[in-house]
Amino acid sequence: MIFVDTNYFLRFLLKDNQAQHRVAKELFLAGSSGKTQLFTSLIVIFEIYWVLSSFYQTKKERIILILEKILNLEFVGIENKEIIKEALEMYKKTSLELEDCYNLVLARALGIKEIKSFDKKLLRLF
Repeated sequence: MIFVDTNYFLRFLLKDNQAQHRVAKELFLAGSSGKTQLFTSLIVIFEIYWVLSSFYQTKKERIILILEKILNLEFVGIENKEIIKEALEMYKKTSLELEDCYNLVLARALGIKEIKSFDKKLLRLF
């Protein structure tokens, strides 16, 4: 199994460095053909979100499309994949940041009955 870091996803998706894009593409092709198993973490998903929104100043709609593509890659294992997918759906429909959506979905999945926060938008949705 191979762990895939943030920069591999970004180079593959953004194609802003052709040499690194080709290397990343080869890895993803090997994963999609079953030659190797790929895995990544929630931290990587949130890093992709952060880099796209802050460094590249990508619009929310485009970020959602990119993250959906990654989360729908059947050949890449992602921890808590269903929870982050549900959080992304919430992110689409609200003005909350993705990390707040994730925390809400996770709390609900864990059966947590109360959340403490000074964020009034977050509290309203819980």
